[in-house]
Amino acid sequence: MSEGVEWALHSCINLAWSGPDRAVSAARLAAWHDLPAAYLNKQLQALARAGIVTSTPGPKGGFRLARPLDRISLMDVVTAVEGPDEAFRCAEIRQQGPGGGPAAAYTSACAIAHAMTRAELAWRRELAARTLDEIRQQAESQAPEAPERLRAWLAAS
Repeated sequence: MSEGVEWALHSCINLAWSGPDRAVSAARLAAWHDLPAAYLNKQLQALARAGIVTSTPGPKGGFRLARPLDRISLMDVVTAVEGPDEAFRCAEIRQQGPGGGPAAAYTSACAIAHAMTRAELAWRRELAARTLDEIRQQAESQAPEAPERLRAWLAAS
């Protein structure tokens, strides 16, 4: 998984903390964590295409959450940034080289592909079951001052 997923998740939490009435530019969101703005903007555009955030153009524009955090799963963000493809793609290398046999010998899925598919399904189910609101609550219990620090920093600039 790319670091863009982490950046997108943090950006969603930061947008929630900034408040529903404030659009925050990609540059400001990037500056908060000292990230490259152009790359973060790509992640935010992916979130916008997925309907997780909205984008308003112009000098006072920026990004806002499109829906409440309790209606955004971790899987929604992962899929928006990484796409819907499976993380593991079996290339059937067991059929290649001197260890390979005739194609007819491979009628069932490889044991590795089977295990990886099961693991991916469990991973996707877990991410789909967790909302960004749960993450926000945990972040605020770990750092109760974080939302106000962000709002003060945004207001000062």
